[in-house]
Amino acid sequence: MLLTTLFISLLAFASHASAVSWYFLRYYPASGEQFTSFSGEMTIPPLPQAATYYLWPGLQPTDNSGVYQNVLDGRSGTWWIGSGWCCSNPSLPWGSGFNTYAGEKVTFENKLDSSGSTWTSTLTRESTGETVTDSFALGSKSFNQALFAIELYDVSWDFGPLAFSNVVITSTGTDSSWCNTSPENYNSATTYSITGLSASATGGTVTCNLDSVILEKPA
Repeated sequence: MLLTTLFISLLAFASHASAVSWYFLRYYPASGEQFTSFSGEMTIPPLPQAATYYLWPGLQPTDNSGVYQNVLDGRSGTWWIGSGWCCSNPSLPWGSGFNTYAGEKVTFENKLDSSGSTWTSTLTRESTGETVTDSFALGSKSFNQALFAIELYDVSWDFGPLAFSNVVITSTGTDSSWCNTSPENYNSATTYSITGLSASATGGTVTCNLDSVILEKPA
């Protein structure tokens, strides 16, 4: 189920009650603007055990009806990453993905096409060149939240830092001030660092570049 400020990945539905812990950073664009792309690299952390770890970058729309995300999933005991929309309104099949391992880097790119009707996600495992691409009919959604998230069920944050690099977020509009502002740190729960920030606005597009975003540990 998706709440106004909290969201649960599609993979998280289970038949028993679970204790969930959330750690996330969230950017909002300027009023009236919306995100049009979100890309970067995720460094894969160690996986201490088979458990319900969901680590992801993602976009959430103004109506809080779901979340469009690239999810690193630790349930099998081997990391698997794939893209999808959680969870209904609309109901869409989950995308394809692949296994990945500690120390590897996976690039993610989520982009609205020129027609404004479809978002396309591309994931690449840099060590092998393996790539998967999926498209999602989400053009009707106005995405105004960009998130770096850790979502844990009945397990602690025991895998170390979660690091993103070479992050680029674009939005419509001309006001780039949102990029120069610290992101929301949900419940002040996360110790984090951001380096190499720069912002520009040209031709009705705002571009936010972040050399690194690291969710270091629980605060």
